[in-house]
Amino acid sequence: MNLRNTASTYGAVHILLHWLVAGSVIGLFASGVWMVELGYYDPWYHPAPALHKAFGIVLVAVMLIRLVWRWSNGVPEPEPGVRRWEALAAHLVHVVLYLGVFAAAVSGYLIATAKGAPVEVFELFSVPATIHGLPRQEDVAGEVHYLISYGLVGLAGLHAIAALKHHLIDRDATLLRMLGLKRPSRTKRS
Repeated sequence: MNLRNTASTYGAVHILLHWLVAGSVIGLFASGVWMVELGYYDPWYHPAPALHKAFGIVLVAVMLIRLVWRWSNGVPEPEPGVRRWEALAAHLVHVVLYLGVFAAAVSGYLIATAKGAPVEVFELFSVPATIHGLPRQEDVAGEVHYLISYGLVGLAGLHAIAALKHHLIDRDATLLRMLGLKRPSRTKRS
């Protein structure tokens, strides 16, 4: 497998970044849903949000790398037989997914820094609180974060369903390409 994308295949770097982002979004969503239900005396009450914030910062870094890689490396052409409207819809969904990840990160940052405290990232470095003290910052950012996160996961689910549709119904290699697999050769029956 090539590291870089070609006109017809995704390279190893693109595939790795795709699945790293997908797993991170799912993991951050699940941890967010879980941690808001924790009680004050739960042993995870403080560590869970700290980990959630740190992984959120790491996801932003990975997304920036992914954007640079995508812009510098391009993406393969759609599979033969993919309709123009499907290709445009896929492009639009990707744009909205990218924007959604960044919007969720910004709203999460605004929640975390509302009182002026920096975001600690695994005790390695801190992201300073450059925006804080706005009226109801934590509450408003929290609502936005909640809505964007659910929308992001919902859209990612539709994205996955579309990939399965291409694989199971259209029988094209759209999904296989993102798994790093080649289309199985079809033998002609006599």
